[in-house]
Amino acid sequence: MSKRSGLIAMLTIIAINVNAQFGKVLSKAKNVEAGKKLVKAATLSDEDMATLSLQSVQWMDENNPVAEAGDPYADRLNNLVTGLENEDGLVLNFKVYSVVDVNAFATPDGSVRVMAGLMDLMTDDEILSVIGHEIGHVKLGHSKKRYQSAYSISAAKDLAAANTGAGKILDDKEIGGFVENVLNAQFSQSNESASDDYGFKFLVKHNFNYHAMSSAFQKLADLSGDGGKGSITSSHPGSAKRTTRAKEWAEKQDQKK
Repeated sequence: MSKRSGLIAMLTIIAINVNAQFGKVLSKAKNVEAGKKLVKAATLSDEDMATLSLQSVQWMDENNPVAEAGDPYADRLNNLVTGLENEDGLVLNFKVYSVVDVNAFATPDGSVRVMAGLMDLMTDDEILSVIGHEIGHVKLGHSKKRYQSAYSISAAKDLAAANTGAGKILDDKEIGGFVENVLNAQFSQSNESASDDYGFKFLVKHNFNYHAMSSAFQKLADLSGDGGKGSITSSHPGSAKRTTRAKEWAEKQDQKK
């Protein structure tokens, strides 16, 4: 059973004890509202997605230490991404989180966040290869599906809590949980491969060092000690295989010169 069909089944089996008590009527109303959000998750418009994405990024920016201008990490990233404010029709904004995580991500509204731990590990060219990969997830629609999945999970939690008086439609108090759902949602292997391909073409397009992608993956594989599983996040598996593939792409590109 798919996640969506499972959630719809969950919606179907929730029983509402219909009587004249005000509390029960209120619970029914909450179930209806939560159910509406569940259905909406599969059909979120681009405008809705941008709003959810922006809300989530604002929450993350407020709850993580952001490197300000003048900070070596912030200045380094700003220098790297000069000229990349609009990429493939997507308006981008960049920030560094001063945390040790070896991670980076991009969201549907065009926000790109890079962790200081990743910048410590990688060269400038390798960081650009990671950024290209993350932009690929947005442009190829993977990030939108991730947000839809997270929103569906949020809706399911609302349904489970509706009869206790705790269920709420997404608001400021729910953003933290929603962000957690987004971060826990994994990209498929095919999504990762497609974003790798996008990222490599991104490097070629901008005349960046496209050999950096394979070296970035190799560092992640070495860091994990298990062939790359668990590198960056659990949604970016198989760095060893991706290293080999990126090397092959680079060799083919060299032959075109």
